[in-house]
Amino acid sequence: MTTTTDRRDTAPAAAELRVTQLRVLTAEAIKFRSLRSNWWLVVASVLSVLAAGVSPALITALTAGDPGAGEPGGTDAVGGALSGVSFTQLLIAALGILVVTGEYTTGSIRTTFTAVPGRLPVLWAKAVLVAVVSAAATLAAVVTAFFTAQAVLGGTGTSISLGTPGVPRAIVGAALYLGTTAVLGAAVGALLRSAVGAMAAVFGLLFVLPVVGLLVPQVDPFLPTNAGAAVMQTGPVAGETLPPWAGLGVFALYAAVALAAAALALARRDT
Repeated sequence: MTTTTDRRDTAPAAAELRVTQLRVLTAEAIKFRSLRSNWWLVVASVLSVLAAGVSPALITALTAGDPGAGEPGGTDAVGGALSGVSFTQLLIAALGILVVTGEYTTGSIRTTFTAVPGRLPVLWAKAVLVAVVSAAATLAAVVTAFFTAQAVLGGTGTSISLGTPGVPRAIVGAALYLGTTAVLGAAVGALLRSAVGAMAAVFGLLFVLPVVGLLVPQVDPFLPTNAGAAVMQTGPVAGETLPPWAGLGVFALYAAVALAAAALALARRDT
């Protein structure tokens, strides 16, 4: 009788301790919030989007009456507001990388994998977490930069509204692009387990590969940065480019392939 009672008592306890994806995600969110470096990167990313996004509008407004400054109508109001995305993607990639490699550096990854023997739920949780945080933070920053830039441009006759065709897609697309960049960073970080190596690899993918791609125009639109940037275009561009959402889809495919490779490597390693 005692044995039966003990088994019944331990069954609910075992169920409560069962590892689920939601619990792993919650644990990763707690770890994310506890690290100050993560928030510094998020804040730096937001400030980067704001500073670079408003600066072109300020320059245009200050030089509007200068005959040597050219016609104000040549200002790309959307492109200027989104100009911070180019540099910010490095900060966002660094966030994704450090969320993964930080645990390898401190050795706490062993504790994490002991608590979650399946391992892959940890990778999925980290990827989802950095994607959501990055996309949400940069969306707020991009929207703020856009409205601030349009307010500054109000007196120059070059401002546009949020309802202008292509503008909502470009703004949302910029945030999705950066969220996907965070996933790419996390995937490469999990694959290489080195912050320096992962940063070098991501820098090569985002900045060096497009330059090399100029030598092969046929593949240039399909390279990571060029494909992802298509979703932020609102006007005619030089050279070949993919349709906006198709371009973002190609960029997301790069991140998905990197994540799949990281998952495969993680499942085969000891740590």
